[in-house]
Amino acid sequence: MKLNNNIKTAIRVAKIELNSMFYSPVAWLVLVIFGFQIGMSFAEVFGDQLRYQDMGYDLWQVTTGVFTGMRGILPPIQRYIYLYIPLITMGLMSREYQSGSIKLLYSSPVKNTSIIFGKFLSMMVYGFALIAVLGVFVLFSAITIVNFDYSLVLSGMVGLYLLILAYSAIGLFMSSITKYQVVAAIGTLAVLAVLNFIGDVGQEYDLVRNITYWLSITGRAYPFIEGLIASDNVFYFIIVIGFFLALSILKLNTEKSIMSLKTKVLKYSGIVLVTFVLGYVSSTPYTKFYYDASYTKENTLAKESQEVIKNLDGGLTITTYVNLLDEDFYNGVPRNRNNDLKRFEKYIRFKPDIEMKYVYYYDKATNSSLEWRFPNKTDEERVELLCQANKLDRKMFMSPGEMKKIIDLGPEQNKFLRIMERDNGQKAFLRMFHDNKKHPDEAEISAALKRFTSPAPKVAFSTGYGSREIDNYGGRGYYLFARDKWFRQALMNNGFDTRTINLDKESLDDSVDVLVISDLRDSLSGVAMAKVQDYIAKGGNLFILGEYGRSENMNKLTSSLGVKFSDGVLVNENEYASPTVVVGFFTEEAARKYPTYEKLEKYGYVVGLPTSVALDYSGVREFEVTPVLVSDKDAWLEKETTDFVDGKLEFNPEAGEKKDVYTVLLTMSRNVGDKEQRIVISGDSDVIGNEALTSGFTGINASNYSIINGSFRWLSYDEFPIDTRRADYIDSNIRLPKGCRSLVNWGCMAIFPLCIAALGIMIIFRRQRK
Repeated sequence: MKLNNNIKTAIRVAKIELNSMFYSPVAWLVLVIFGFQIGMSFAEVFGDQLRYQDMGYDLWQVTTGVFTGMRGILPPIQRYIYLYIPLITMGLMSREYQSGSIKLLYSSPVKNTSIIFGKFLSMMVYGFALIAVLGVFVLFSAITIVNFDYSLVLSGMVGLYLLILAYSAIGLFMSSITKYQVVAAIGTLAVLAVLNFIGDVGQEYDLVRNITYWLSITGRAYPFIEGLIASDNVFYFIIVIGFFLALSILKLNTEKSIMSLKTKVLKYSGIVLVTFVLGYVSSTPYTKFYYDASYTKENTLAKESQEVIKNLDGGLTITTYVNLLDEDFYNGVPRNRNNDLKRFEKYIRFKPDIEMKYVYYYDKATNSSLEWRFPNKTDEERVELLCQANKLDRKMFMSPGEMKKIIDLGPEQNKFLRIMERDNGQKAFLRMFHDNKKHPDEAEISAALKRFTSPAPKVAFSTGYGSREIDNYGGRGYYLFARDKWFRQALMNNGFDTRTINLDKESLDDSVDVLVISDLRDSLSGVAMAKVQDYIAKGGNLFILGEYGRSENMNKLTSSLGVKFSDGVLVNENEYASPTVVVGFFTEEAARKYPTYEKLEKYGYVVGLPTSVALDYSGVREFEVTPVLVSDKDAWLEKETTDFVDGKLEFNPEAGEKKDVYTVLLTMSRNVGDKEQRIVISGDSDVIGNEALTSGFTGINASNYSIINGSFRWLSYDEFPIDTRRADYIDSNIRLPKGCRSLVNWGCMAIFPLCIAALGIMIIFRRQRK
């Protein structure tokens, strides 16, 4: 009964406060400005989507683009709330002090808890009004966007509402300690500023880092906006709200009754202690729970990665080796550890016993910037200067000699490196890559982890006879995808082991999972050919890559398969690149059969083949053939011109040239015993060469590295590379006719804010009349 009375009292206090709030122009002015700001942002981003659609472009990921993307309307709302809430909360208790009504409350049987909860309940209602303003735009989008992603946007709204409530609790406390409303507003802004910036304080020190990072309110709503509801963030808001409400209640209690300083200190200390204990318990990896509200589940590991983690029993330690003289050292310095930890949060979610360690040292590294920043300096002098500039403890960095006693990272060029190690001693490397992302993504991390439980497929590259070399970093070599440790798409970074094989001297045994034969400038010897044919007969998997001018030698190899390489080079008219650069289009059949190519075919990605020949598979009998890449219908086999630099390429039917759709890459499969044999054949060896993977092709939306991923995943029976694909976005259309953009602008920036203003004026006017 007593509890019910307290609740009823809190509700009565809330009603009184809401009457006061909504009968004042300040609350309505905030709603009007809030609505106008959201309307202005919404009109811009939604209008851009309409403009693209009117121009005939295909839309993609509309919900994300409007609400949560780089230009989405939800992230900036956090800045609006930061400024508006103090204006509303500044009078919650200060007004009671200023008018003297607080004395009446003290003398009445009303509990201080009911007063505070009632005031906070009124802010919950006002916060809901702010979210309702946003909800109008969400409702409009839900009606007009086809397959609107409801759960993603609702998750963001929940995060923003919790942020509003946290700000409101802080504002209520500040209003309870002063009778001056302006002071309460400024104090609220000051506390919010501290909570927003405290996350950067003391990040260099182990003892302080986690405390200040947890206290920071910055970015707490971002996971919600991105569609991830994590229990630690939910509890953070609840704990912050409870903390400041408890302080507010205690503040009223200390004024209502006489209390010694010791008692006050003990009670305030108790609140702080409980807050930190709850914060620690709720933020440990073992107590975290997650819900991914996004349609594509972008915030969660892909199913294949989850299976990898599921199969890893025992502990796992990830040790990061940070070389102060390396260009990427800043990623592992103490102040960036919490951000670094986020890169593995998806994995810690499924394996909370992952332990992160850091080892600091200095040694020679490839870092050209040190030469011009600190010329004529020794490494030891550079270490001193870098420590001073970055406020780092010089003693934490081991010397080269001390480091080599632990591990020699010379073969890794002393670069920023992580080593993952299981309790059983198994190790795998995670490297930084030479691209814009630099850090390994899910595909590379999961591939390294899967090596612990699944044997790495062995890929053997044949040598001699003019074949492409995997140690050649030139344009025609295969070093990048076969051997380069710091190339993201390299086989070794995606779960494979690579080696070379001399077919004249070495045998093709069961240790070879995939044999790669490319660009035969000379015919294979009888010994080598016999080994390859025996390998094929036993059901071995191959990747065969031909090249213009090598058809005779390649046809000897593939004659038993029924595939023939054409004599002429395949060309087409190309205004951007050389006519010999043929654009390979993914076939619908390949997209249906091989998931790796599904989205590539759907969104029009292609592959550039610099000097390809056509593949004739009409003679295939025992295999199931799937054309993967084909040319457009205007391509032809050039039979006259051989000078592709200065010569003139012209289509000449009289010379036997024929425009048609030609196959340039195909797959073949058959059953040999209890095994499915898989073979990939390409009409071009350059398609996955170093130059094709790095330089790109002007005017062509080329995705050559996808041939590596797709081909070797199929050849390894879908073991590697790891499939990290998610569900495709389906919100790709807006249900509005052309020419509606101006109406949307007027509705969002004028009509809607004016409606809010009219409603506020009407309510205030009716109140004044009464």
